[in-house]
Formats: sequence, structure tokens, C-alpha cells
Amino acid sequence: MIGFIKGKVHALGTDYILLDHDGIGFRISFMYPERLHLGEEYTIYTYQNVREDEISLYGFLSLAEYDLFTKLISVKGLGPKIASNILARSSVDDLLEAIATNDIDFIKKMPGVGNKMASQIILDLKGKLVAEKTDRDDPRLEEVREALKALGYKANEFTNILKELSKKDLSRDQMIKEALKALALKR
Repeated sequence: MIGFIKGKVHALGTDYILLDHDGIGFRISFMYPERLHLGEEYTIYTYQNVREDEISLYGFLSLAEYDLFTKLISVKGLGPKIASNILARSSVDDLLEAIATNDIDFIKKMPGVGNKMASQIILDLKGKLVAEKTDRDDPRLEEVREALKALGYKANEFTNILKELSKKDLSRDQMIKEALKALALKR
């Protein structure tokens, strides 16, 4: 699988780019070509989609977009075209916030997403993505989250606890102790 391609933009279409990498042109589905400039060099993170009748590349400017895209296409009934359209219409943070707060109305505004699909996105991704958003806000939380996962806890069990602990001035070790106390009280 092709993880990323670094090259110069050779052409811009309405929903794709041609990226020149050492004389080879890669056609990449790219939902916001207006962010790029002809002749400029970019690193485009790619997802290679293989179907029986086509092989295509979907491109993203950041790993955060790429990661969210791969999680979106894991949702039952949601394919790469709809997922890339969603990311073209919403920032990663706005979409993560909508999922975390069960904002079905926001998600329904995305192209190709109805009420049923919006509910499915929240159902499938809420526990996975809320923890990631929290980690970006406070780097200590990544280690705490990994420690709790290693102990067998699920993200949906400790996400709210980590959110509360992030508001306190605690060391990583203190956060782990406090989280374990709170989790013990829940069980």
C-alpha cells in the first residue's frame, strides 16, 4: 500500500490532483484541490482503495485527516467517496466534536449522510475518536490512555474520567492512580 507520495502538483481537477513524483504522475482523489498550488511540492498521505473494477488513491494533507478517513470507512455502509466528501466539508476537530457530543444534525449536513448513517457514525466511532481528541489537547493523556488500555480497560470506560483529570494539575503517574480509583468505583 502507498502511505504517502511527495511530489509537485502537475494538474488540479475539481476532485483530484495529478502529483508528479520523479516523472511518474499519480492521480489522487483529492476533495479540496483549491488548497494546493500548481508546481508546488507537497507530501500527500494516501489511502489505496482496491475494488474489482478499479484501484484508486485518496489523498490528504495531514495524518489526522488520513486517520479519521480510515476510521470513517470502517463504519458500516460508509465508503471512501462519502468519507472524503465528509472531510472536505468539515475540519477534523469539528467532526470529532460532533461525534463526541452526539451532534447528529451536524453530521447529517455532510453530503451523502442521512439520519441512519449519522447515527451509525456516532455509534461506531464515539469511543474510539473521543479518546484521540482528548490526547491531542494534553500530550500526557496518551500515556495514561495506553496504560489503562494495557490494564484491560476500554476507551468508553475511561474517556470521561480522563477529560476530568486533564483539568487538574497532575503528573502522569498521579493521573493513572486517580483514573484507577475512579474506574474501581464504577465497577
